[in-house]
Amino acid sequence: MKPIRTAVIGVGNMGSAHASCIAQGRIDGLTLSVLCDLSPTRQTFCREHFPDVPCYASVQELIAAAAADAVIVAVPHPAHSDVAMEALQAGLHVLVEKPIDVALSRAQALCDAADRSGRTFAVMLNQRTNPLFRRAREIVQGGDLGELKRTVWIITNWYRTQHYYDSGAWRATWAGEGGGVLLNQAPHNLDLWQWICGMPQSVSAYCDIARYHRIEVEDDATIFTRYANGATGVFITSTGESPGTNRLEISGDRGKLVLEGGVLKWWRLKEPEREFCFQSKENFARIPFDYEEYRPTEPETAHAGILQNWANSILHGEPLLSPGRDALNELALSNAAYLSQWTGNAPVSLPMDTAAFDRLLEEHAKASALKAAQERTGGSDSYSQRWQVNW
Repeated sequence: MKPIRTAVIGVGNMGSAHASCIAQGRIDGLTLSVLCDLSPTRQTFCREHFPDVPCYASVQELIAAAAADAVIVAVPHPAHSDVAMEALQAGLHVLVEKPIDVALSRAQALCDAADRSGRTFAVMLNQRTNPLFRRAREIVQGGDLGELKRTVWIITNWYRTQHYYDSGAWRATWAGEGGGVLLNQAPHNLDLWQWICGMPQSVSAYCDIARYHRIEVEDDATIFTRYANGATGVFITSTGESPGTNRLEISGDRGKLVLEGGVLKWWRLKEPEREFCFQSKENFARIPFDYEEYRPTEPETAHAGILQNWANSILHGEPLLSPGRDALNELALSNAAYLSQWTGNAPVSLPMDTAAFDRLLEEHAKASALKAAQERTGGSDSYSQRWQVNW
């Protein structure tokens, strides 16, 4: 079977890493055939680092060249849907960097277009390849933890300096990025949160603008959720705390999971708590439990794992680990959090009112100001550890 001729659109930090991964032959079935970037500086970078790969200045030129079967979209967030839609309409398979878009309504339209196209459409939710999260999902979704009671994720080790935010004109602006820590760093965690625990019925949030940095979007957020059965959830994230924490705790009727430090700890009750509560004849009884720890021996395949799965899906029909439509859930959580913040921290019911969100996002974008920034001349020839799970 012929390898899939693959284009990378947007050759910045992530795009250059994806291009290098494919060019180095790390993904069976993919070959790097085309690059595309609007920036003359990035085009020069492409010619210097990938001299045998054509580089185009527009998606239209790339499509007209008919040199690709599939594309990886790694442009700034607000352009994800537009670029991916063009590629799908041209009959190309598509993988989009996270988040799928900045607005749920646009992302839903993109997923609908992907369904109509018949092409393979995935999103780079690379932390789904981590064995620890996959095991937690098996336990919770398989019913071994019983009915959900509470979820708490403190994910504050996304620390960023002011220099990071100043490194790109589009960064940390409503017009250029579409949001802050919830849209840039934490989509991985929001995705895993709902992937493991399911989607809540309502969201309320406090999204603090420029609490720790000179930016126009949030760098600290706390989300409160309520699930259909009455269970509650809390999600706390920030780019302004050091040292940060990465701790996910999930409580259920049959025990508790804690994921921290690269270890999954499982307290497994020998009796369901709800039964024990009303059957026990003691005032201060403790429910007997078994305790076990899971320490993965297999590595997190991360970005390369998602690329390989995408290639295998195109070539052999392998089920996608991160299909495009799955990415709607995490975006719904961040959109609902912003809508809550913009409406006096009121609870937002899910499915949410996307029209109200779109209107308020547009108002923020119109008042946004792109910063002056020096264009990057370098790139990445490998995946940084910071893009994988950080404990």
